[in-house]
Amino acid sequence: MSTDPSPHRQLRKLVADQLRAAILEGRYKPGEWLRQEKLAQELNVSQMPVREALKELTAEGLIEHVPYRGVRVIAFSLTDIEDLYEHRAFLESRAAAFAAARISDEELANIAQVLEQMNIYSAPEQVNEYRQLNRTFHQLIFTASGREYLIRTLNQMWATFPTMLIGNFAATAQRPLYKRDETDTLEHLAIFEALKNHQPEAAEQAMRTHILNTVRYLRDSLQRQADLEQP
Repeated sequence: MSTDPSPHRQLRKLVADQLRAAILEGRYKPGEWLRQEKLAQELNVSQMPVREALKELTAEGLIEHVPYRGVRVIAFSLTDIEDLYEHRAFLESRAAAFAAARISDEELANIAQVLEQMNIYSAPEQVNEYRQLNRTFHQLIFTASGREYLIRTLNQMWATFPTMLIGNFAATAQRPLYKRDETDTLEHLAIFEALKNHQPEAAEQAMRTHILNTVRYLRDSLQRQADLEQP
C-alpha cells in the first residue's frame, strides 16, 4: 500500500505553508482578518483547502477564530513573547546539556558550518536569511540531544513561532534587534565551545543566557522605537 499523501492533503499542506509564511513574514499583519474566499482567489485554489489550512493554523496558535466574524491573525503582546522565551530557555538549555554529553563530530561539523554561514549573512538587509540560519543552529543542537520529547516539543514551538515572534512587531520584523549583532555572535560561539568540549553545565548556562538575552534585546528595541516615535 502506498504511503504517499493524497493530492488533497498535499494541497492543504501547501496552502497552510503559504499562509504561515505570509503571516510570519508580516504580509498578513497581527489583527488582520483572513477571508476564506479572498485567500482562495489569491492562491488560485478552491475554498476547501483554504478552510482546512485555516483550521491547522488555528490549532498552531497563529490565527484565532472569532464566532460570527471569521478568523484573524493573532496579535501577541510583549508579555506573551516574554513567557514564550522563558519556556523556551528552560527547554532548550536542557536540550543543550544533553547534546553536550553525546554530540558527534559530524553534528558539531554541521553546527560549525551554520555558524560560518551566519557570518556571511550578517548584514542588516540579510536579516531574514540570518534568522533562518539561526533557527537551523538551534534545531541542530536540540536534535543532537537525542531526547525525543524535547525534540518534538521544541520543533512544535519553532514551527508555530519560527522567529520567536520577533516579526510580530513592525520595529523588528525586517531589521535586526538594536545592538544585538555582536553579542549574538559571541553567545553562539560560547554555546558551540561548550558543546565541542562536551561540557553539559556550560552548554546549559550558555543557551539559557543566550535566549533570555534575546528577549531582553527585543524589549529594548521596542522601547527605543517607541521613544523615537514620541512627538
